[in-house]
Amino acid sequence: MGKALDILKAYWGYTSFRPMQLEIIEQVVMGNDLLAMLPTGGGKSLTFQVPALMKEGVCIVVTPLIALMKDQVENLNKIGIAADAIYSGMDNSHIMSVLNKVAAGKSKLLYISPERLASERFQNYLSILPVSMIAVDEAHCISQWGYDFRPSYLQIAQIKERFPNAPVLALTATATKRVARDIQLRLGFREFNVMYGTFRRENLSYVVREANDKNGEVLRILQRVMGCAIVYVRKRASTLELSDYLSKKGIAALPYNATLSMEVRNNNQKRWIRGEVRVMVATNAFGMGIDKPDVRSVIHYDIPDSPEAYFQEAGRAGRDGLRSYAVLLVNKPSLSALKARVAKQYPSKEKIRAVYDMICDYCGLAEGYGTDSLFPFDIDRFTSIYKVAPELVSASITLLQNAGYIEMTDSARNSSRVSLLINSREVRMLNLGHNEEILLEYIMRNFQGVFSHFVYFDEQEVADRLGIERTVLYDTFLALSRDSIISYVPGDNRWSIRFNEPRLPASYINFSHAIYEDRIAIYKERIDAMYAYATEAKECRQQILIDYFGVKERCECGVCDVCLSKKKVQAGHNEIEKRMLRLLETGAFELHTLHAQLDCDSETFVYVLRNLLDSGLIEYSSTTSVRLCNNTVFNPSKYEHPTD
Repeated sequence: MGKALDILKAYWGYTSFRPMQLEIIEQVVMGNDLLAMLPTGGGKSLTFQVPALMKEGVCIVVTPLIALMKDQVENLNKIGIAADAIYSGMDNSHIMSVLNKVAAGKSKLLYISPERLASERFQNYLSILPVSMIAVDEAHCISQWGYDFRPSYLQIAQIKERFPNAPVLALTATATKRVARDIQLRLGFREFNVMYGTFRRENLSYVVREANDKNGEVLRILQRVMGCAIVYVRKRASTLELSDYLSKKGIAALPYNATLSMEVRNNNQKRWIRGEVRVMVATNAFGMGIDKPDVRSVIHYDIPDSPEAYFQEAGRAGRDGLRSYAVLLVNKPSLSALKARVAKQYPSKEKIRAVYDMICDYCGLAEGYGTDSLFPFDIDRFTSIYKVAPELVSASITLLQNAGYIEMTDSARNSSRVSLLINSREVRMLNLGHNEEILLEYIMRNFQGVFSHFVYFDEQEVADRLGIERTVLYDTFLALSRDSIISYVPGDNRWSIRFNEPRLPASYINFSHAIYEDRIAIYKERIDAMYAYATEAKECRQQILIDYFGVKERCECGVCDVCLSKKKVQAGHNEIEKRMLRLLETGAFELHTLHAQLDCDSETFVYVLRNLLDSGLIEYSSTTSVRLCNNTVFNPSKYEHPTD
């Protein structure tokens, strides 16, 4: 595999691969389907980028993260690797331009979102491409047994059918044995083939801390552990409240949740990545695709639903290899709330059907109508109108989506769009300011068809290309619109609901055993596993997580709260053992006298006594007294450097 190393050196400047990277590349180059489980921050991207350059044709990369695909495409282009992306917000002419470029052999990697694959027309376009391999990022999303199942991922199997000879590389950081098997089945692997990276993180200390005053505990942790941090909370309102609390206490913090505007989220994320603020207080909407190596602590204010989610989120700490901390805060109310989530996440079928009817009414949809129709959906407005709990709505939508009735999407129809109201000759006669001039020129050069119809676009991408802030771009669009030069409709950043079938009578909405009862059982298993992790005080925290994923690694981490507690106990035992041997050097002792001399609790005394008897260093001189064995020589140096 000298060629792989040559490519690594030539484009990325590295002289060696990380553990497992080369083995994965070898499998793909040989044409084998492979599921690779690499830890968060384990260098997954190189495992498909390098073989893409070694093989003829284009590598299709399926990823749910538009921001991540844009970053990767931009970074690849910077180092001289031709890569492109197709995602929500691109107009058809732009999509065709990209596909034609790929078909002509001018691109080595094509990033697409799984939602794009829902279109048979788009799949037909893909079928003419010279596909060399298929990479599926966040592959656990394709499994109905996974903790983050996304129905749109099921479309990926159709690509495999169109390109049966192209090897599939599925990548994930978290998958149980059951999920791993399901991923391979769903992706049509010719042979089951799994490669596990180590789940062990030597530099990451897992801690469970009981805290009734969670705000105060977060503050204390951040005061003790310096550096960048993420605090995960379950409720969107908590991101605002806790970030405000920390800021008032002198720790710069910003919120991140799905209801904040895209502009605010992007700005907060950039400021955190640049180190302008120390702490991001976020829901689980934050983090996937974020590659910030110097996160010193990840604090979970609330208990996650599953070990998979916790492992992934906690793993965002310490990617630079330095000591970092993953802290889970627990108390009796939070443990009770964890157990109650099963009923909240899986409401009764009657309640789900009622929510379905409400959604149809909200969208103004009559029975028998709506197939493939898309409607803006504001969950806050919806819950306010129908006086229904947000948790019930979210849970019902998830189950209706899993059953195939509807789909939540951030479709291009909610993206910004623009059209020109004047012709090119009139444009040349305008007297414009600097920003208006460069924006108008960009629109005419890059938005094909803009003189005749609306073109959808991504505002952040345009702002980045022009090198201006998004707020400045927005003001410039408004100025051109006020002067009747363009027609501009800003994106509303709202989610939409797409109906896959016409509206049905609620009584017709059914859920298979696999969609409902089986999922409840699996969800309960995850909840029970997190409960056990949060309440366990005797076993290494990292080992509990490793065991959950079915990985055969047995070695206590030595740095979690349980391991450190054991070390303290062992240090105390060592001290009592040393003092006991010194006393016994002077002669035999009655047990009660020896215990009194050592001044320790009975449990410790019995533990140390049994250890010394079992090791043959001491023996009973009578039924009630002990002495050193004849061949025992006390060596005090053994106790001078106990384990830290």
